[in-house]
Amino acid sequence: MSKRQFSILNSLDADDDDPVLSTINLIDVFMVVIGMLMIAVINNPMNPFAQDKLTIIRNEGQPNMEIITKEGQKVTRFKASGASGEGDGEKAGTAYRMKDGTMVYVPAVPEAAKAPAAVPGVRP
Repeated sequence: MSKRQFSILNSLDADDDDPVLSTINLIDVFMVVIGMLMIAVINNPMNPFAQDKLTIIRNEGQPNMEIITKEGQKVTRFKASGASGEGDGEKAGTAYRMKDGTMVYVPAVPEAAKAPAAVPGVRP
């Protein structure tokens, strides 16, 4: 091995032992992690700078279902109690979940429309 090659290899080994280089590498790693966290915060749907209106449904169809709505700066949480609703009103129809997961709504037929239609020439 020539003297010149030996000096080049010796200088490379001397740089590898420098503790400042490993500190700079750690700083680079932390900068990458901080950048990734900033991207995650920006992509978060509950980001206060993202949208004015937002609705999130957690645990859909479960007894502990929760609906979170955000309108401007106001955040409202609705939690399912598991009890049936009560109040004044009338049945508006029925919803069915099909095997493929789609929902079909069938409107309720008014009471007047449920009576059989009169057929001409036939007495009841």
